[in-house]
Amino acid sequence: MHGGNLEDIISSEDEFHNKPIIRLFSSDIDGTLLDQINGSTRFGTIWKRLSLEERPILCYNTGRMTADVRKLVRDGQLPEPDFIISGVGTSIFDFNSGTVLKEFTEILADSWDADLVEQVITSLPYTIDRQPAHFQDYFKSSWYFDAASPVQIQELEKKLESAGLDVHVVYSSARHLDVLPKWANKGNALRWLLHHLDVPVSQTLVAGDSGNDSAMFSIPQIHGIVVGNAQPELLQKTSQLPIYHASPDNFGVQAVLHGLVHYGVIQPDMISQQDGFEQDLLYESILYSADEEIQGLTRTQVEFIRLGYENAIEALHRTITPMGFAASSLDDNVVTGTDENYRSVWARDGAITIIGSLDLIYQDDAIHNCQRNTLETILDHVSPTGQVPANVRIDSSQPDYSGVGGIASIDSGLWIMIAFYAYIQRTQDLDLLREHFAALQEVMDWLSAHDSNNDSLLEIPEAGDWTDLFGRSYNVLYDEVLWYQANICFGRMLQMLGDEERAGDYFRWARSIKRKIRHNFWPSTQEHIYHAESFAERQITLGDARYLIAQTTPFDFSWRCDTFANVLAYLYDVIDGNWASRAFRFMWGVGVNEPFPIANLYPVVMSADNDWREYYTINLLNLPHHYHNGGIWPFIGAHWVRFIDKLGLHELALQELYRLAEMNKLGVLNEWEFNEWFHGETGRPMGKAYQAWSAAQYILSCHALDIIP
Repeated sequence: MHGGNLEDIISSEDEFHNKPIIRLFSSDIDGTLLDQINGSTRFGTIWKRLSLEERPILCYNTGRMTADVRKLVRDGQLPEPDFIISGVGTSIFDFNSGTVLKEFTEILADSWDADLVEQVITSLPYTIDRQPAHFQDYFKSSWYFDAASPVQIQELEKKLESAGLDVHVVYSSARHLDVLPKWANKGNALRWLLHHLDVPVSQTLVAGDSGNDSAMFSIPQIHGIVVGNAQPELLQKTSQLPIYHASPDNFGVQAVLHGLVHYGVIQPDMISQQDGFEQDLLYESILYSADEEIQGLTRTQVEFIRLGYENAIEALHRTITPMGFAASSLDDNVVTGTDENYRSVWARDGAITIIGSLDLIYQDDAIHNCQRNTLETILDHVSPTGQVPANVRIDSSQPDYSGVGGIASIDSGLWIMIAFYAYIQRTQDLDLLREHFAALQEVMDWLSAHDSNNDSLLEIPEAGDWTDLFGRSYNVLYDEVLWYQANICFGRMLQMLGDEERAGDYFRWARSIKRKIRHNFWPSTQEHIYHAESFAERQITLGDARYLIAQTTPFDFSWRCDTFANVLAYLYDVIDGNWASRAFRFMWGVGVNEPFPIANLYPVVMSADNDWREYYTINLLNLPHHYHNGGIWPFIGAHWVRFIDKLGLHELALQELYRLAEMNKLGVLNEWEFNEWFHGETGRPMGKAYQAWSAAQYILSCHALDIIP
């Protein structure tokens, strides 16, 4: 069973007339109950609404130590449980009596020697760091082993066995290594507890997200919830089980709550009530002015947004060519000089347009055909080394592999990978996937080569992405976020083709990318304990950020806020809701959505700044508040709307969608031109008219906010 949004779960309830009786619920904590904005509070509030008669026995089953879990309960982040299985199945704590169940602990003592385990691990020729003392337990030896291969884990297991140790090795999240007594894991501890309480397995429900949770799901006849952010190890081991798998965009506590609805533990309206409660809290904490009010749209405003939707479809039709989507209407824009490259199918623009227009795929054949033609035009011109062309000229079918100044367009390949997966996921056209898979693999290999120091992040040449007249380089936030998502998408396509093992490699690499992004681009004065810092990292820790910074290099960094990259980081789950809410409060507070949503950069680069480049004056494009230097981009504004909606601020997102419609209505010559960009101060329309990605992303936001009947 794969679950999507709450409506899908509710509508599918008829398939499950005979819901199981659930007497015990055993859930992981991190990535499961602790994940979203106020996620823990949200679970606790709903859980406490259940009467004592309705409420199953609650057991936290975690890698954390018991004291750590008890602190979470005292702080109000989690509701009081009945039992805590801690240390990856090495201890069972009766919360009500405040005692450890020693009968279980005694079972683990045989054949366990913690000192010998440490001797074996430290003798290996790898970088394996001991986790801090508060993560250790007598029956749990815990380490950090980044991106370990299956061969390395097997070698460790053989070394431990040769030393006469009968132990169990658990490796999860591409980093966490735990060595435990042979019998110790989350599943065996849960089995023992169920027997101790005389609770049948068939009346037990588990939830988790990581590889060490798989032992719970492997218990025969058990019911389960696998969250959408689950790691590849767990997905692979549970893919054939008749349990609830949340959709990939339904993660953390939201997925757990939907799973509890699926199994009949809670009622659907309990979630919607809590959503409204949290929304009020977010409004109070985010809005700066006491005079600001968030109100629902009037009927006139709704009709205006829908009028914009109809005009967006018409604008998108103007960009259709036999080879795919042009960046803008060829008939409505006069092109001269370097502007002639607008007579092209662009990889980046086309990909973003495809993603935005997928909701029209079964109601508009012309748009559907153009989506497919765009992908095939670009992928048919991938170079022998795997480079995706920046564009393919419509008049000559000639690919152009470079941008301004002959610089490669790195993000063209990233966006094509993301868009191709989105298209295949929607159409389930596996024949098209097989036809182009070799080219897709070459693209991933070419992109991987740009991580020349093997640190998980790409090295981007100056002006080597969509801001192709703007001087950012090396580790650029925008590109790294797309690199994370491209690895996820390619891994999902490998899964579609049945190659779970290779898919796991890309998912593990994606997690490494995410860790690097969160560490390198969110500066903090807090000390980083577990690894040496580079020169740039030491400079960054001079202050604390409220958003992900725009770029880092080995020698410096930029504190500017790339709004698009921060929005994408949340939409693609690189950062969680807590981080995203802080970034939103900053961007909202400085007014990046004024006069329209939103400027792509804050603050703008002035001529006296160190970041200034003389070439910013080319065609007067990147003057302050122009183009990539703080210009307002409707396609980014559409992402902004969905970013706000994902934060739970639905009414505010609708208001911003209305303002986006007002902007798109403006035009140089006609109304509803969906212009390329707008001046960051005056709000006047600039650039080309009838821009494909402006129209398509507006369409997507209308669907995402359920504004279209």
